[in-house]
Amino acid sequence: MQSLDMAAMELREVNATLQAQAETTNQTQWVIENPRGAHAVAVGLDAPIEVTVKGSTGYYCAGMNAQARVHVTGSVGPGVAENMMSGEVVIDGDASQYAGATGRGGLLNIKGNASSRCGISMKGIDIVVHGNIGHMSAFMAQKGNLVVLGDAGDALGDSLYEARLFVRGTVKSLGADCIEKEMRPEHLELLADLLARAGADAKPEEFKRYGSARNLYHFNIDHADQY
Repeated sequence: MQSLDMAAMELREVNATLQAQAETTNQTQWVIENPRGAHAVAVGLDAPIEVTVKGSTGYYCAGMNAQARVHVTGSVGPGVAENMMSGEVVIDGDASQYAGATGRGGLLNIKGNASSRCGISMKGIDIVVHGNIGHMSAFMAQKGNLVVLGDAGDALGDSLYEARLFVRGTVKSLGADCIEKEMRPEHLELLADLLARAGADAKPEEFKRYGSARNLYHFNIDHADQY
């Protein structure tokens, strides 16, 4: 196991070392010590390596991740796993605003709560939040799955496209063009797989599904008050 100590190394050197790993590397296990809330830790990775960040980080941790598994043993600031392509990002604590924003693939697994705009403009990422999420989550979410074991704040799924939203708790309010939808067998199967992958102690039957009513795909004067 390789160790990178941010008490002795600059952030640029830490990230460059991880980014230099190739798909065929035999140095697959990495630990980042003393992150001390630093921003942009473990960004731009593109190799099948495992990185454990021992402590909390600032904004954009594990941004643009591809292939790697990044595990943060604390909490994270805004924009964790932003534009994630593949791989897995696990947060033991809470996540601040716009977690998983614009994510295109992979799994973001948040063991605590997520703040506002979780999954904003998601484009294929899977996000599982074991706690609650804040307002305007999944705003303009285009593709992927957002699973919430707790409650959701105001305006969930506002201007939603084809992303699927699963919430076990209460939803304070739904955003424009977001409605509750039928939970069919294929959705229960999908949800069971996501919960298992995230190690979440919940049953698919406990959730409600939300999605787009598809009234705002094209401008229609009859729906002008909803824009």
